[in-house]
Amino acid sequence: MKKILIIQTAFIGDVILATPLIEKLYDKFPDSKIDFILRKGNEKLFTNHPKLNKVFVWNKKQNKYKNLIKILKQIRSNRYDYVINLQRFATSGFLTFLSKGKIKIGFDKNPFSFSYNIKTKHIIGNGTHETERNLSLIDSITDNTKYLPRLYPEPSNLKKIKKYTTQKYICIAPASVWFTKQYPKHKWIELINALQEYTIYLIGAPSDNDLCNEIISKSTHKNISNLSTELSFLDSAALMKTAEMNYVNDSAPLHIASAVNANVTAVYCSTIPNFGFGPLSDNSLIVEVSTKLTCRPCGLHGKKECPKGHFNCAEKIQLNQLIKFL
Repeated sequence: MKKILIIQTAFIGDVILATPLIEKLYDKFPDSKIDFILRKGNEKLFTNHPKLNKVFVWNKKQNKYKNLIKILKQIRSNRYDYVINLQRFATSGFLTFLSKGKIKIGFDKNPFSFSYNIKTKHIIGNGTHETERNLSLIDSITDNTKYLPRLYPEPSNLKKIKKYTTQKYICIAPASVWFTKQYPKHKWIELINALQEYTIYLIGAPSDNDLCNEIISKSTHKNISNLSTELSFLDSAALMKTAEMNYVNDSAPLHIASAVNANVTAVYCSTIPNFGFGPLSDNSLIVEVSTKLTCRPCGLHGKKECPKGHFNCAEKIQLNQLIKFL
């Protein structure tokens, strides 16, 4: 029996895009115990996950380094056969370096990559999807077969969202952490007003509540609800799975859609699909400005405001680009 540890303590979308490793390692080493380290707040993605043995939760917001050392002590005691670090930051490299893992695996850009037994080049911007980048870490201990992200909503999640699925509906996740990744509020309202034949559910994190309420207050749609404070990650995944369409930014809900093979239309503003974070569902569509902008992309992760002041990468997207797919 092999003991395997995966480290991904970044944000929600990053954790979801790490799930192909769980799937592949479980298939290749069916008797193994697979553990996962993530940041506090993301653990509900893996509630009763059927292929994970243990999830370590690192609280980064309070006593960050004290909690880091506490987790380090736990993982050292497990003597993992493989420690696989998906991140390029020093703290995850530090954990890997001192993990006492027999085989340490990670990307070459991590400051602690000198301690890795297996290290892989990290190249972004050539069209390679993030899931493929992540899976490349374990090619040498498995093979080069591609795997998709996967989440596992439970019966309790399906039961919770059942009341919302009695008629044709569309989910919209209007928010993003970054301003330049977020399709503008007035443009979401324009889309919603054009979808009168569907029930509309606005989804997201509790922090998106005010934005969702404002969109509803300014929309003329008669059948729209704000579920941003009602649903867990897995509730949202279950709801998105059977939606007629899910409209999302280049953000976590896009990857939730991929992980349950839900219909999805991904709106790209300042970022571009070529970075490798695009949708992977069978019915996945990308919408972006149709004219070439010399300022796009303006960054890998988005910015707090448009550097040029015009935000044309979002404003120049036309309504018919979004609704023609329904």
